[in-house]
Amino acid sequence: MSAEKRVLVTGGAGFIGSHLCRRLLAEGAYVICLDNFYTGSRNNIAELMKHPRFELLYHDVVEPFTTEVDEIFNLACPASPVHYQADPVKTVKTSVLGVIHVLELARKLQAKVLHTSTSEVYGDPLLHPQPETYWGNVNPNGLRSCYDEGKRCAETLCFDYSRQYGLDLKVVRIFNTYGPNMRPDDGRVVSNFIIQALRGNELTVYGDGSQTRSFCYIDDLVEGIIGMMQTSEGFHGPVNLGNPDEFTILELAEQVIRLTGACTQIAYRPLPADDPRQRRPDISLAKTKLDWEPQVQLEIGLIKTIAYFRELAEQNKR
Repeated sequence: MSAEKRVLVTGGAGFIGSHLCRRLLAEGAYVICLDNFYTGSRNNIAELMKHPRFELLYHDVVEPFTTEVDEIFNLACPASPVHYQADPVKTVKTSVLGVIHVLELARKLQAKVLHTSTSEVYGDPLLHPQPETYWGNVNPNGLRSCYDEGKRCAETLCFDYSRQYGLDLKVVRIFNTYGPNMRPDDGRVVSNFIIQALRGNELTVYGDGSQTRSFCYIDDLVEGIIGMMQTSEGFHGPVNLGNPDEFTILELAEQVIRLTGACTQIAYRPLPADDPRQRRPDISLAKTKLDWEPQVQLEIGLIKTIAYFRELAEQNKR
């Protein structure tokens, strides 16, 4: 990547965005991080602020914006149910108005765009594992709909802009991802379990724990995102990015207890509305088009993530 290439990362102070910014800087790009810190954190980019090729643009994608860039990675949107359900109208605006503003900027600049969609577009899937050709099983007016349908509409806008205006567009669908820089109050299962275990609290399992998820370590995901942006102009996706290794929530809880050495138990709670019973990506397309598949095994990724949260807890004590 040329040092002259200017890259915008919306949501760049978030969990995934901060790792992507770091990777882009390592490849020689000038990186503009746009974030309003709704769920992002200044701590995630604190060391990047000292970098001569890093710039922070404090802004909300719901409002129009402008800058001069060659590429745009659109990651701006709360991704945890705890956060996107806190202000569902804001979530829909971020997904829909946000992507419109990103696409309008890309249209004006003729910049390449990568939009990060989500496995939530598949809803509670009736097809397993989920290929990109599956249209999903989504409740259009449930508690999760602000995120699920917002992301589905964002994909529609992306492909319509590509067809109508000839944008060089890429779309990835991100499955469960975890790793350092997650917020302690992220609300998703990996961070929840780790924080509960480190505090000696019971691990909260919803339902009977038999529902399954596939967990992708952040470094693997960033490799997939970079690989997708580098594909030829005629290839738009969408492409699933996730780890096809499938675990029950109960298996995850037991691994976290073992790896943290916590003396704790599991507490069972009622299953939330519209919570998917199973989720696992078919990554055949990513393997073929990106030569990509995850390399980090769950245990290794959990060890690194636990170490991050331990260090964060120690810093908060000082």
